[in-house]
Amino acid sequence: MNRRKTRKIYVGNVPIGGDAPISVQSMTKTDTRDTKKTILQIKQLQKAGAEIVRVAVPDMEAAKAIGKIKKSVKIPIIADIHFNYKLALESIRQGVSGLRINPGNIGAQWKIKEVVNAAKENKIPIRIGVNAGSLPKDILQKYGHSSPEAMVEAASRHIDILEELDFSYIKVSLKASDVLKTIEAYRVFSEKYDYPLHVGITEAGPPPEGIVKGAIGIGILLLEGIGDTVRVSLTDSPVREVEIAYEILRTVGARKFGVEIISCPTCGRCEVNIKRMVTQVRKSLKNIKSPLKVAVMGCCVNGPGEAKEADFGIAGGKGQGIVFAKGEVIKTVKESELVFSLIEEIRKNLNNL
Repeated sequence: MNRRKTRKIYVGNVPIGGDAPISVQSMTKTDTRDTKKTILQIKQLQKAGAEIVRVAVPDMEAAKAIGKIKKSVKIPIIADIHFNYKLALESIRQGVSGLRINPGNIGAQWKIKEVVNAAKENKIPIRIGVNAGSLPKDILQKYGHSSPEAMVEAASRHIDILEELDFSYIKVSLKASDVLKTIEAYRVFSEKYDYPLHVGITEAGPPPEGIVKGAIGIGILLLEGIGDTVRVSLTDSPVREVEIAYEILRTVGARKFGVEIISCPTCGRCEVNIKRMVTQVRKSLKNIKSPLKVAVMGCCVNGPGEAKEADFGIAGGKGQGIVFAKGEVIKTVKESELVFSLIEEIRKNLNNL
């Protein structure tokens, strides 16, 4: 996968763009003013592997809560702000690592300049977030609808405002709920600019629809070398968003992270409960963040061969099964001991992986 060359910026201590790994982020779904719940959710996201988290800042109380939240978590926080420049300034005072605010939407030039100056002084990047559902009226009239070209023009307008103020510490997103429209918008933008890109499909919906849309949209862009940080948007737990993001990155060869389980879909030859075994293996290995491929197969005849690229695996038969590594059989055990023996073998060798 050859990534397009983009500028490198930092959100806190996390590099975005350039030769940096594609980072994973999510957004809290708590009321930011409820600091206890927000801190808990961010810690859950940290544990799942999120590297950046965004919080909604609808009012001054939420902005002032960021300071307390930031002291209790370890990953960079981005303040998500619409229209109100005072919320951006307060969020910066509270120590955020980044802003998501469109400069063209916050009013007079002096207001924009105040935010830009504060961001400069604190070395805080600004994400320009274009959404197909909220484009400026004149741009919609020009193009007739929220086309990819209209989305890129909206982004260009915001970029021009910041560049005129000598500010280029920028990253950009161009999101729509329409997957093909989103993909084309990023393609068009990438031909014009080298700013780092935050990629995702907005309002993708609940699983499984949201997962499919996110995987196709983000996956295609990454395979074309477009994208420096990703967020999977789901009407679901933000932890689930992070899990799916890593699956996408792993599938396209962009990141290696945590346990990948490969398992057969089962057929008439299967004589063990593969679904239950997969659930048990996933639960037992969920805290492992080192790259690890584990196979759970339902046929001792084909299992090790079909899953020979797995670091470890099991294949079940009637009453017994085998534990294998890299396609080689390690031992034969009772069916009831298969999962336990697999986990034991993995933990015994974990430091050597």
